Amino acid sequence: MIGQLSGSPACLAGSRRLVAHLAQAKVMQRRCLQVACASPPSATQVQQQQQHDPAVLAAEPSQQSSTTAASNSNSSKGQQRQVGAAGPQSAGRNGVIDTSPPRGTRDFYPDDMRLRNWLFGEWAVVAHLFGFEQFDVPVLESEELFVRKAGEEITDQLYNFQDKGGRRVALRPEITPSLARLVLGKGKGLPLPAKWWTIGQCWRYERMTRGRRREHYQWNMDIIGVQGVEAEAELLAIITSFFSRVGLTSGDVGIKVSSRKVLAAVLQRYEVPPSSFAQVCVIVDKLEKLGRDQVEQQLAALGVTQQAVEGILSALSCNSLDQLSDLLGPANSEALTDLQHLWRLAEGYGFQDWLVFDASVVRGLAYYTGGCGQPEGFKRGAEKTC
Repeated sequence: MIGQLSGSPACLAGSRRLVAHLAQAKVMQRRCLQVACASPPSATQVQQQQQHDPAVLAAEPSQQSSTTAASNSNSSKGQQRQVGAAGPQSAGRNGVIDTSPPRGTRDFYPDDMRLRNWLFGEWAVVAHLFGFEQFDVPVLESEELFVRKAGEEITDQLYNFQDKGGRRVALRPEITPSLARLVLGKGKGLPLPAKWWTIGQCWRYERMTRGRRREHYQWNMDIIGVQGVEAEAELLAIITSFFSRVGLTSGDVGIKVSSRKVLAAVLQRYEVPPSSFAQVCVIVDKLEKLGRDQVEQQLAALGVTQQAVEGILSALSCNSLDQLSDLLGPANSEALTDLQHLWRLAEGYGFQDWLVFDASVVRGLAYYTGGCGQPEGFKRGAEKTC
């Protein structure tokens, strides 16, 4: 699964002449908008004009009363619109409309769309080469769909609201829960294995960082109905095939992988109940964001003993299969067996040079039933994932 789309400076750069032309066009556009959105006279200005207008002074009292009532009504409606921050009062100061998109989003001009269409086209070609079928789901989903997966705290990261029918809905922050909804809807009528792909627009109301906006597009490749690591091997082959098509090599980027069985073995070793697996995954996934101390506190609040907390965090620091073997011992060889099998399949596909084992990769383990969860790509020579 490949996440947020990033623009390429080489592809998006324009000539100075084009930039100057666009800047001049933008100035002219703003001038036109300012003229078109000139604010109407205020109620005070209208009243002053009426006091000096003989026709208004000579009007009947009933007409004056109707005019005043209409003015008050319009003023009240204007105040109501301000409360919702919506409607025609979207113009900024001096009646000029802000031509920037909402915070965290972006526009795609024709040059940008050519690049985006090229990238999406490459994703589609690779998906079809591996025999995947395309699907699509609404960008608007039931809020409960995401709360059931990640807990109530996810609502702080959603664009969510109550619709006119009283239903709690949200713009999807990711596509996997929607995929699960489709699969459950088909039930036993879905032929397995199913290989589906889609490109979806996703929304997350969270703090923006470099290269991470509140709106992004996501390429989902999912295999349903395969129990072994063969599905993970095929998905990793797809990712590396795409990288190769766009000119990237294993010397440029790598892919970190882990296994849900590693964390499951650690929890079993310290007698943490299986029912806590998903919650532990969600908490541990915040390690880089929150730091070790807060993660320890949240695990303790979940009922995990201090010895188990230390064991979990120690396991997450493993970055080789040899270290993992020393930690788990021969009694928990199933996790090692799966990972070793994955590496053999990677050698057969020819992408073993792209892979790096990292037990700290836990994203997706809470809801993916496959072995490896959600791999993470990273730039060679850099510590952070990309």
